[in-house]
Amino acid sequence: MHMAGKRLCHLFIPARTHLRSKSSFSRTNDSPRRHHFDRLLVLDFEATCDSKRGTIRPQEIIEFPVLNVETNSFEIVGTFHRYVKPEVHPTLTPFCTSLTGIIQDMVEDEAPLKTVMEDFHKWLLSQDLFNKEFAFVTCGDWDLKELLPRQFLHTGQVIPAYFKSWINIKMIFAESTGVYPRNLPHMLSHANLVQSGRLHSGIDDCRNIAAVVRFLGLQKNSQWRLTSFLED
Repeated sequence: MHMAGKRLCHLFIPARTHLRSKSSFSRTNDSPRRHHFDRLLVLDFEATCDSKRGTIRPQEIIEFPVLNVETNSFEIVGTFHRYVKPEVHPTLTPFCTSLTGIIQDMVEDEAPLKTVMEDFHKWLLSQDLFNKEFAFVTCGDWDLKELLPRQFLHTGQVIPAYFKSWINIKMIFAESTGVYPRNLPHMLSHANLVQSGRLHSGIDDCRNIAAVVRFLGLQKNSQWRLTSFLED
């Protein structure tokens, strides 16, 4: 969600939310254009999980990384990266550690999500982002469509207004290249970019997504537009 010249610190929406597809919005009203946003905030959560899908409910965020990318050179100008202590299922499964590389000691003494969210809001203020137009960028819709709302629904917390909309980079990639990517490695391969770090490390995935953002911004003259929304 973009915000120009406004402090929206007090705006929140109820945790009970659902996704509205961008296709339901008029493109005439969108007026998409390159560099519409001053900053693109690349986000990729990691969460508690097990080998059997659905056996852990709710899934809880255990890694919270965000990269602040400015939209002139598409360079990273700020980083927020925290590990998060899960509260409902505090012990990570062997499958989760194998998938994400996150071991128990990395989350054991960390703050719970509520505190990390407060620290993230302070980071947004420190980056002067409430005086700029910005949008979150994710690889798919799961992070902000599924994971965050479900965890907040369980805890009774509310979702900050700035998480109400985001850019699914897969859609922008498809519009810019004519190829709909299966996943992040597919995008990197198609763009002839070398993968950094390991998959399912949140901070490494963010760096790789940021590399794709830079490729699209500098080489493809991509139209950055919001693709997904949460609403009551």
